[in-house]
Amino acid sequence: MRIRKKYSITVGALLALSALMLIFLPKRTANDVLDEVQVTDSVEVKEIVYKYGIPTDDYEVDYGIVKQGQNLSYILSDHGLSHNTVHQVNEKAEGVFDVRKIRAGQAYAVFTTRDSVPQTVFFVYEETPKSYVVFDLRGDCAVRRGENPSEWREKEVKGRVESSLWVAMQNRDTSPLLAMVLSNIYGWSIDFFDLKKDDEFRVIYEQEYVNGQSLDNFRVRAAAFHHMDSTYYAIPFVQDGEELYYNEKGNSLEGAFLKAPLDFYRISSRFSNARFHPVLKRYRAHHGVDYAAPAGTPVYAVGNGKVIAKAYQRNGGGNYIKIRHNSVYVTTYMHLSRFAKGISVGSEVKQKQIIGYVGSTGLSTGPHLDFRVHEHGKPINPLTIKSQPKKPISAQNRAQFTVLCDSLVRRLGSL
Repeated sequence: MRIRKKYSITVGALLALSALMLIFLPKRTANDVLDEVQVTDSVEVKEIVYKYGIPTDDYEVDYGIVKQGQNLSYILSDHGLSHNTVHQVNEKAEGVFDVRKIRAGQAYAVFTTRDSVPQTVFFVYEETPKSYVVFDLRGDCAVRRGENPSEWREKEVKGRVESSLWVAMQNRDTSPLLAMVLSNIYGWSIDFFDLKKDDEFRVIYEQEYVNGQSLDNFRVRAAAFHHMDSTYYAIPFVQDGEELYYNEKGNSLEGAFLKAPLDFYRISSRFSNARFHPVLKRYRAHHGVDYAAPAGTPVYAVGNGKVIAKAYQRNGGGNYIKIRHNSVYVTTYMHLSRFAKGISVGSEVKQKQIIGYVGSTGLSTGPHLDFRVHEHGKPINPLTIKSQPKKPISAQNRAQFTVLCDSLVRRLGSL
């Protein structure tokens, strides 16, 4: 009896232990089985690498730079393409890319098959670091455009003007072309030809990158420019489907007229009733502002309007254009080297539309733009022209704008 009792206790203990193990041991799942299969039957998957939308591992790729005097026909012929194929490619490119615009210094890539007798199957021309053109040389040939993936990186910059905003940007290891962006934003508020030493700027912006290379594409997220004892804020806000820049009071920075008809060049002569003329060698009125700039610099219409004159004045303004903006203002642009395409008397032009290019035609000693403004038919100083802002922030958008503006102003102040 004693032995049986001891045996029954032992068996009971074992049964209890087994039950506990069944309860607490982790249950096997379908995923456990799958994991085993993955481990025992794994297959290495090779990642396919694409460039320009083409699988690079399938081809030999030869990278090059367009040399002076080379064109599409020369490059393709040099890689074994027949004259018939080159002609076919040129025809396919019509309406997609003008092959005459292939420029020296630009990169290209040639894809050839890995056969015993290699065949050239793709030619890719890099129009810019971001955009490219693919010439598919297989079969009937095809031409398409593409873009490399890009990313936008946020940056900040703060500095003071010593000689020019352009130089100030360079001194802060920032692309000076950001200065051009700021000049467009503040074009109605600040005369960038008249910046003062120690004017201060603070900018929060984004810059576009492709393959780690920075591009000269910018998005200004907020800016503050201290000039002539005043601070000018620029806060982007979308209203009525249009993004404009506003000051801290919610008034648009964009007005009816630009402060200047071209970007960033020196004022060589100001409005005067008695200026010594460098050609005529005598004093006479100069009812305009001369902007010294390299020949070929684009000239903008300072506001919307209609071209009322386009002509040549031999002993005066040379090639010139007049634009009537409304019943009050007429602007004149003189000494142009040439007119922009499509500009004629009666043409409707938009603000900042290119209407011509700086030159030295007529009575002139060097390349410059003579810019004049008439108010009710009387000449006025172009540097004092009034610029009426666009519609301010509406009442229904005021609260949202205020929250955004306050946060950005605080952030600018902390730079």
